[in-house]
Amino acid sequence: MDLRPHHLLCTQGYGGKGYSGEFVENMNRLTDRLRSGEPVSIRLKFSTDDLCTYCPHMLGEDFCRTNEKVKRFDRKVVEYFHLEEKEYIYQELVEKIRKEITPEMLADICAGCSWYPVSACKEKILGI
Repeated sequence: MDLRPHHLLCTQGYGGKGYSGEFVENMNRLTDRLRSGEPVSIRLKFSTDDLCTYCPHMLGEDFCRTNEKVKRFDRKVVEYFHLEEKEYIYQELVEKIRKEITPEMLADICAGCSWYPVSACKEKILGI
């Protein structure tokens, strides 16, 4: 599974809402797999990924309507958690993020995200 850096957070905070029915179906399928308890190998990709596939904002490979914002989210996740474009075990990355993240970091990364105020990100990622 390919995931872009900020989707490491989105997959944790996701609560069943999305841009469209197709997007929600895809997100449900992918998050169910990631949350199954079984180790899942992912390829961290600094571009469009498997979640982007059904996003109505995606205009093409590595390009969406909110490209500047999305790239900023990714860049901040990479910088805060010292990540590289390579293969990881999703559960290990999630654990690393949960141990290192602060409320201030999450707010900085997600500034401008329309889903942040209505998602379960604070609860699921920070335990708040």
